[in-house]
Amino acid sequence: MKFRYAMVCSSNQNRSMEAHSLLKRQGFDVSSYGTGAHVKLPGPSLREPNVYDFGTPYKQMFDDLRRKDPELYKRNGILPMLKRNSTVKLAPQRWQDNAADGSFDVVFTFEEKVFDMVLEECIDLNNRDHVLKKCALIINLEVKDNHEEAAVGARLALDLCQEIEAAESWEDSIDDIVTGFEKQQRRKLFYSISFY
Repeated sequence: MKFRYAMVCSSNQNRSMEAHSLLKRQGFDVSSYGTGAHVKLPGPSLREPNVYDFGTPYKQMFDDLRRKDPELYKRNGILPMLKRNSTVKLAPQRWQDNAADGSFDVVFTFEEKVFDMVLEECIDLNNRDHVLKKCALIINLEVKDNHEEAAVGARLALDLCQEIEAAESWEDSIDDIVTGFEKQQRRKLFYSISFY
């Protein structure tokens, strides 16, 4: 593989981790992150989410929720998701705390507000650090935050990554790759090229 990839969603739990898991199995150099202030998982009601700090191990969240209500969290898919996540990496990581370490070639986001935050962070890094000027492709593939859509989004992200890898130069062919993808999948993509 030629490039380093980052998969980014809000809490580094569902969409980014589904894509991270799939790409990792396919041999890609991939990491994943969240952009939220905290990691939020569904709770017994909308007003009672389970909130954790970034860096809290997935296994610890799994044990906590299994202790609270094993049936609820098994039924809504949270326990299986956390179990999968723990096989991919130790804990959710925050994009804002790790972007400068990355030097990623391609960054996927799965929600427009996350895309905006990633772009903002790249601009901020560019303004702060005048040493590293790396060109990065940032793509937003809008994906609903549920288990079924996350699986579909991961496969679509994989398809795009494979096309980017196959291109002689993604900088020259990204418009064609995006146009072809949008026609074939009937999904709109946002993308930006950033230097950081």
